[in-house]
Amino acid sequence: MSEPRLMDTIDKRILRLVQKDASLSISEIATQVGLSQTPCWKRLQKLESSGVIKRRIALLDPVKLGLQMTVFVSIEVGDHSEQGLDHFAEEVAQMEEVMDFYRMAGDIDYLLRVVVPDTAAFDAFYKRLIGLVSLKKVTSRIALEGIKTETALPISAS
Repeated sequence: MSEPRLMDTIDKRILRLVQKDASLSISEIATQVGLSQTPCWKRLQKLESSGVIKRRIALLDPVKLGLQMTVFVSIEVGDHSEQGLDHFAEEVAQMEEVMDFYRMAGDIDYLLRVVVPDTAAFDAFYKRLIGLVSLKKVTSRIALEGIKTETALPISAS
């Protein structure tokens, strides 16, 4: 893993802006951080090439797309061999319903956030999931209401 890139306050201001609105033009970003366009563009390029900015995306409203159900799925696998874990991780990472996928410490092995239209779609997803490998325990928790969903990381000013 590479050493984290040192960022100054201008880099952090740029990051706070683009993670809130990736559609801002170089001109708009430059004005807001007090730079001319060329130095601002060069900083953005460095942040992208170093991997600090992984990609720029549009955030969509899942409900307006008919994806009303969010389910958190905790999983204990039966096979803890490196090959078994790698295979499971590769397969689950390919499932388009899985929005977030974490390997965990503690009493569960994995935690997934799954977004689907309804219970029938979740049931179909669940059947595919449990068919991948031998699982020891799968627990699903349906979210009733989304209180806060944030994509912007907390970047300190200093």
